[in-house]
Amino acid sequence: MIDDFAKDCLHGRLKGIREALVWKLDGLSEYDIRRPLTATGTNLLGLVKHMATLEAWYFGEVFGRPSPDALGRWQDADGSDLWVTPGETREQIIDFYQRAWGHADATIQALPLDAPGHVPWWSRSDVKLFAIMIHVLQETTRHAGHADILREQLDGRTGMRPEYEEQIDTAAREAYRAKIERAAQEGAGGSRHAGLSDTHGA
Repeated sequence: MIDDFAKDCLHGRLKGIREALVWKLDGLSEYDIRRPLTATGTNLLGLVKHMATLEAWYFGEVFGRPSPDALGRWQDADGSDLWVTPGETREQIIDFYQRAWGHADATIQALPLDAPGHVPWWSRSDVKLFAIMIHVLQETTRHAGHADILREQLDGRTGMRPEYEEQIDTAAREAYRAKIERAAQEGAGGSRHAGLSDTHGA
């Protein structure tokens, strides 16, 4: 009973955060979902592609249930799952993610939490389904958080689900941000640049 409850709880959280990640693409242009928005190249559609690949590996190969999608070998991973080529469409990437969900969900439903798996790219490679569910949930939540920030930078939209999205009040946001900025400056001794490293100050 406890195992069933734990698995259902983790699985439910994973399903919800998957949907939130895909929703972050809603209404954006092809350029905005693809373009690098950080110094390290993080981009919204690339995050979705990355999580699709990750789920396909962790809930497929790790448990001897290979994904029906052709995947590159983990030994050859080169970061290409973190960005999207011009020939890959939004629809293709989302469909890939959703197929990975389906395969992952089938693995989760078919196996008990203590089912053994093997992650050859981990130093402690022998695992249980429970550990992999926790790991994938952590990774999905982490990258959904990245997507939250990227989307807010693009057009100010925030939230996890469309039904809970609030109308943007630009004036209220600016006043709130200004209050935090004043507190930061006062906390740093009153100087706009107090506390910045030499690198940032330069």
